[in-house]
Amino acid sequence: MPNPRSHRTIKSFKPVLKWSLWLILLVLIAMALLFAGGKLYQNWDQDPDRGAIPMPTSAFGDSYSTPVYLEQGWSRSDSLWFYNTTQGSALMPYDFFLALEQAESDALFRSDANMDYYRYLPQKPTFFNPDGLPVGFVKESYRGKDYIGFTCAACHTGQVNYQGQAIRIDGAPAMADMVGFLVGLEKSLFATLDDEQKRERFVEHVLAQNNDYRRREQVLEHLQKWADNIQMYNTINHSHVDYGYARLDAFGRIYNRVLQHVLNRHHLAKLLRRIETPDGEYLLTKEQVEQVLNGINGTVLHDDEFRLISERLQSSENGYPGLGQRDMLRIRDAIFNEPNAPVSYPFLWDITHSDYIQWNGVANNAGMGPLGRNAGEVIGVFGKLDWEAKDPGFSLSAHLTGQRNKRQRIAFTSSIDLVNLQRLEAHLGRLQSPEWPQEILGTIDQEKAERGERLYSRYCQSCHQLIERDAWDRIVVGKMLDIDIIGTDPAMARNSVEYRGWSGNFAGTYQATGVGPLVLEEEAPVVQILTAATTGVVATPDPDKGFIRRRLDWLYTLGLSFFENKIKYSVRSGDYRPDTTAQPYNSLLSYKARPLNGIWATAPYLHNGSVPTLYDLLLPAKRPDDPEDGEYRPDEFMVGSREFDPIKVGFRSDGYEGFRFRTLRRGDSNAGHEYAAGRTPQLNGEVLPPLSEQERWDLVEFLKTL
Repeated sequence: MPNPRSHRTIKSFKPVLKWSLWLILLVLIAMALLFAGGKLYQNWDQDPDRGAIPMPTSAFGDSYSTPVYLEQGWSRSDSLWFYNTTQGSALMPYDFFLALEQAESDALFRSDANMDYYRYLPQKPTFFNPDGLPVGFVKESYRGKDYIGFTCAACHTGQVNYQGQAIRIDGAPAMADMVGFLVGLEKSLFATLDDEQKRERFVEHVLAQNNDYRRREQVLEHLQKWADNIQMYNTINHSHVDYGYARLDAFGRIYNRVLQHVLNRHHLAKLLRRIETPDGEYLLTKEQVEQVLNGINGTVLHDDEFRLISERLQSSENGYPGLGQRDMLRIRDAIFNEPNAPVSYPFLWDITHSDYIQWNGVANNAGMGPLGRNAGEVIGVFGKLDWEAKDPGFSLSAHLTGQRNKRQRIAFTSSIDLVNLQRLEAHLGRLQSPEWPQEILGTIDQEKAERGERLYSRYCQSCHQLIERDAWDRIVVGKMLDIDIIGTDPAMARNSVEYRGWSGNFAGTYQATGVGPLVLEEEAPVVQILTAATTGVVATPDPDKGFIRRRLDWLYTLGLSFFENKIKYSVRSGDYRPDTTAQPYNSLLSYKARPLNGIWATAPYLHNGSVPTLYDLLLPAKRPDDPEDGEYRPDEFMVGSREFDPIKVGFRSDGYEGFRFRTLRRGDSNAGHEYAAGRTPQLNGEVLPPLSEQERWDLVEFLKTL
């Protein structure tokens, strides 16, 4: 007989099912409306010049009229959305940046002339950029506070000037000097603290904004805090290798930010107790270490705690050791790695179609790879990392980062905007490489280009594949070449493999590699610590949103990132050292060759920007036993001008006072990749004869057509 109770249960369950289905439907409708509204909003800024302005008096004499744009698959609104979309970068309070004066004058630090000096691109106010910030600078709001932050465009928007006409190129390498900018920012902050008139003007300006600050004392307290933060960042990342314009050791700086924020008290105490002076004595006694770390109990350490520890180490009061600058640098060097391998900012067209990303192919671009890669990038450009210790309990980030069995687990709360990172990655899928503008830079000699094409197929194409720039289904395969074969400066590749750091709460956790899991020791490869940290960030919903929305947004972002990504996992192509269980990162000791479409707009050349023009790249680097009357790559040249040389194809490299690039030291070498000079073997081992001068010009002419 039928069970009456089961009928009643089914009957009572029907309304619950009905309302659950309605709720799911309403949530889906709301998400669809939000998506549609976001798309409409994304196209709202339609400034006809894309915010670009002329610079009648520009740095290094390369003044220009209002820039023009080439056809790259993006509309006006596409460019402006890319320039002004936040990714979670929080360099300093927004009001402070608007009010800050330059160290040596009362002119604003953010003035067009000053930003142009650092080679950031000035803009006029538009809908998405009401304060007229330069390309790549944006207001970031996080936990009720406004910050100035960097967007992708700061490092990946280029410009070519020729005889007064400027061409703005989306996705091209920036000419920016980020290190000079941050050093100038530090000087200006401390000048404001030290100069009474500057200080009063600054406070008045900040309070007049009527945003995050209401009291004078609060402004001054935070001014000191942010000046110390920028100074600490610059000190940690100081390098004996000068970067200059157009390059940055981004990975070295990302590594150091991660090491700073995963370090715990236990490891810091152990590290401080073992540092020695040149005489072989221990720098600090056990008692001094305990005194310096008194009250510091963190599983992770924050900027405020680092500042406090630094102040105690340098103080001679209350039993503190009173260390001098040299001893403080010894401590810095024991915790961090010198970011001494600057590289050119990569160009972004074809990035979403590529199998491996970064100069040495460190980032697999399949599946969730792009989201992790971009999260790491935001860590490097001042994402606010509010990582904190949590008691045991289920946590997806703890599960994915191997912290399941830890007594405490790092919660990777941060300002990093995963939703926007996914949207930006999808946006780049429509970006195309720029084509040589013959009406501005001169007509291409088709006869020479045809001869050059034959040379390209013989000398270049085995590594640099030819692709259709607008083919939606293109897959870009990077050919990885061992650093000993390619012969270019090895610093970046070696640092990525050899740099190590204290792993904090990741010590004793299992972490995946391409050849199997490894257990992280207390001192571990920084590349693996970074991978674990970015995994934790990606697994953490946005703290700035309500409970339901942040989880729905997070699921939506992960779903889109995984299912929209057409790149599948594949093994690396090329000639490189295979990863082994003993050397799991061997394959990173290589550099990637990628298609050369748009290469004309990406000078200087080689991964470290050590060759000024394409013509120079076809010459050999001078060796000690080479004859003096030969033609070689320049050992010194100027960087900073955007004035274009359409003959040799590159930027003007002499006749002005920019940054003098010298190719003598590690990180700056211009050797290697000497195929056209008959010195570097092809993939099959064959060394082709050196090109004649006419053949070099023919090949340059063909490269203009890509």
